[in-house]
Amino acid sequence: MNLPLVPRMFYMRNYTFRMLLQVEIQISSLDSYGALCRTLVSPYILLAFYRSRYSLVLNVYNYLMHYDLCLPWYWEYDIDFVQMIERACNDKGLALWQITPDNLLESITALYKGENTFRAILDRSQYDPRFEPIHRWSREHHTLRINPAEVSKWSEDKATMHLELITAGIHTPYTVILPPFIEQPLIPEFDLAPLGNQFVIKPTNEGGSEGVILGAFSMDQILRARMQFPEQKYLIQATVIPRTIHGQPAWFRVFYSVGKTYPCWWHPLTHVFSMVTLQDENRYELTPLRDITRQIASLCKLDWFSTEIALTLEQFIVVDYVNDGIDTRLQSKAVDGVPDEVMQGITSQLVELVASN
Repeated sequence: MNLPLVPRMFYMRNYTFRMLLQVEIQISSLDSYGALCRTLVSPYILLAFYRSRYSLVLNVYNYLMHYDLCLPWYWEYDIDFVQMIERACNDKGLALWQITPDNLLESITALYKGENTFRAILDRSQYDPRFEPIHRWSREHHTLRINPAEVSKWSEDKATMHLELITAGIHTPYTVILPPFIEQPLIPEFDLAPLGNQFVIKPTNEGGSEGVILGAFSMDQILRARMQFPEQKYLIQATVIPRTIHGQPAWFRVFYSVGKTYPCWWHPLTHVFSMVTLQDENRYELTPLRDITRQIASLCKLDWFSTEIALTLEQFIVVDYVNDGIDTRLQSKAVDGVPDEVMQGITSQLVELVASN
């Protein structure tokens, strides 16, 4: 009597390729099989027997169906960041599952059928509601969530973080916080003098300078600005004037990733980066950039983010508190992109976080 072949089919899903692996196992020892069948034994012994025969299949199944890191993304300019994550995962021997709009339906189906699982998620889907089933599964299964959505939403509220920062003793611009227009359409006039001749108007929950008005000077501008995002609070802030260091404004954007900081010079008008070197740090006494950023990290509880800090003639002032939705374009591809070395450090830290958990 010959036992039939047992085919096992698996798919390894990857952004760049799909590999079909077929494993065929044949139990060819008739004597041992027949002897086992003729013997009155416990079902547990039978199970152990078959498990020993199929151990290779089970190992392959577990490897192919269980991913260490899930990366939902769709923004075309994230491609270099994604490739850096992919290389870092390969270096660590971690399995990466990339989910894009192209394979979204199949991925969600496999996830909810129990065919695929993951133990950590790094979201770059920009809150696209189509990806929500993946995030719900992640929450329900208690996976490691890098920058959880609820923490991100809380920390990106500029009004909330303003209060957190000043309570912690971190310097911020002189600020007036106004309620949302839909909650309080009419507000009493207040003294604009402490804000200076010109000030900044910004909604509390927008990123990428969306809705920000520079050089404002009147109450009328404030009242009209509140109607652009009527459901949001507004910050009215004094304009920060940085000192000049070696011919450029002392304005910085500092990146944070899992305990490490990456300070960069950042021009507030051109948005062009250059790395703060160790020589810069020592010569111009810029070490507080790292200390302040770590302090912000302890408050916002995010795994990675950036913050904007200016150095005036008197002190360091945090201007843009927490930016979770980091623009990952590389400087080698875009003039206002993040220095490649910085993004390489960020991705390495994120993957190390997954590996260590």
